[in-house]
Amino acid sequence: MSDLAALRRTAERYALGADRRDKALWREVLAEDVEISGPGFSIKGLEANLGSIDHLAHAFSATRHVVHDMNVVVEGDAARGETRSTAEHRIAAPDGDKLLVWAIRYQDQWRREGASWKFTARALIVDWEELRSVGNPGGAA
Repeated sequence: MSDLAALRRTAERYALGADRRDKALWREVLAEDVEISGPGFSIKGLEANLGSIDHLAHAFSATRHVVHDMNVVVEGDAARGETRSTAEHRIAAPDGDKLLVWAIRYQDQWRREGASWKFTARALIVDWEELRSVGNPGGAA
């Protein structure tokens, strides 16, 4: 597997871990010294960042993170770049569920550890967000 394919796989496993609330997946792709930051937060260390999965489960009834494209530079066992993604967050509401959608640019740093790449830093930049009503799947609105 090429370095770019392995880095993309790391980003996709991170997204899947968030959506499935699967801390084991995040353990696969986050370094012990990882720092994840975004609007209003900065969390250092693997164990502290695993708590973000609990927050997702509490705040949203479901999420869907999609990795779009990546622009990456690899220098030996380190890499840095930008990962563009969309994150959809379903919010339960008495008047009908809402979908909070973020257009995201992650500013990423990775380190090769053995045969895999792990995030050492992710800075989440939200380019824009929108709030949508959730339709009735498979039925009339």
